Amino acid sequence: MQCNENPNKAITLLLLLMGLVGVILLVGCKRQQPPPPPPPEVVTVTVRMQQIVLTTELPGRTSACLVAEVRPQVSGIIQKRLFTEGDDVKAGDVLYQIDPAPYQASYESAKAALARSEANVLPLRLRAERYKELIADKAVSQQEYDDAAAALKQAEAEVEVNKAAVESAHINLAYTRITAAISGRIGKSNVTVGALATEHQVFPLATIQQLDPLYVDATQSSAKLLQLKRNMTAGRIKGAGPGQARVTLLLEDGTPYPSEGTLKFSDVTVDPSTGSFILRMVFPNQDYTLLPGMFVRAVVEEGVAPNALLVPQQGVSRTPKGEPFGLVVDKSVTVRQRMLTLDRAIGNQWLVSSGLSAGERLIVEGMLNVKPGDTVKVIPFEWLKDGAKSEDINRSPKKSN
Repeated sequence: MQCNENPNKAITLLLLLMGLVGVILLVGCKRQQPPPPPPPEVVTVTVRMQQIVLTTELPGRTSACLVAEVRPQVSGIIQKRLFTEGDDVKAGDVLYQIDPAPYQASYESAKAALARSEANVLPLRLRAERYKELIADKAVSQQEYDDAAAALKQAEAEVEVNKAAVESAHINLAYTRITAAISGRIGKSNVTVGALATEHQVFPLATIQQLDPLYVDATQSSAKLLQLKRNMTAGRIKGAGPGQARVTLLLEDGTPYPSEGTLKFSDVTVDPSTGSFILRMVFPNQDYTLLPGMFVRAVVEEGVAPNALLVPQQGVSRTPKGEPFGLVVDKSVTVRQRMLTLDRAIGNQWLVSSGLSAGERLIVEGMLNVKPGDTVKVIPFEWLKDGAKSEDINRSPKKSN
């Protein structure tokens, strides 16, 4: 019996020892297991409502306020050019002199014909008056008086014709001095002295342009206009009155033009090929910085949005279909997705029409490390601006020892 009991006790003791070793190993493994990682860090901004002035940047071209093409109104050889190319001229200044000799001769001939016809009128008038007295005494016949009166009227009509001929000849003689129709800056001359100028020729001798003030013609999409009207109807935008609208200008190299302009008018017809219409603005141009034909960008005030939501552009992502969305952190520090409707870009921010509410915390950094439903650690954007670095937040979550 003792031999049978000893083996059983040995087996029991061995099992107890193995269990004890397992418990020790299990406790040791639990002590060596690393702690769970901390929640990922994200940087957020708090969405706030603010009042902003809405502007639209439109492409445009400059054009002269007045343009006058200099063309001859009589034919002849150009004897003189009396201006310097590129200079300012005043209305009435003589620009070209056409050979006046043939027109002077025509003028003198017309005056002589007028003098001759006026000389013929006097005897005919005296005869008609004399016949009028004699017809009462039956000294002349009625036919003779009628012939004398008709001859007088014919002579008087010839005088009027000759007067008109004199005036026409005088006008043609004056047209040999080609003058400026407007004040402005004249360009290059297309003809030289000795060239033949033809009456009403197709190409101009030169062109005068008034550069101060200057027009800027910009194109705006009709769809944008409809959107603006809808926003004003909904109360999201307060329109500015005609006297309150401000227009500024960006030059070709991106520098701002120092003077503000005014909106003159908008076209009433939409171009069917482009779906846009013309906005014309007027800008002062005393130093001739702007020249006709320059490409510029006009910044036109549309109105004031009293309750606008602006968010940083880096806080907005897009789905594979191109739909914009943002990630927000709710009160339980859980990530939620919001589908957004964007109005326009204003600097480095988006103007949000719908999808966000004031007071929500939008993630602007660390979006690549989280997904909707994750619990995160929030770092306010204002705290980051005080000196903290966030270069690595988008790359990997911050590790703690």
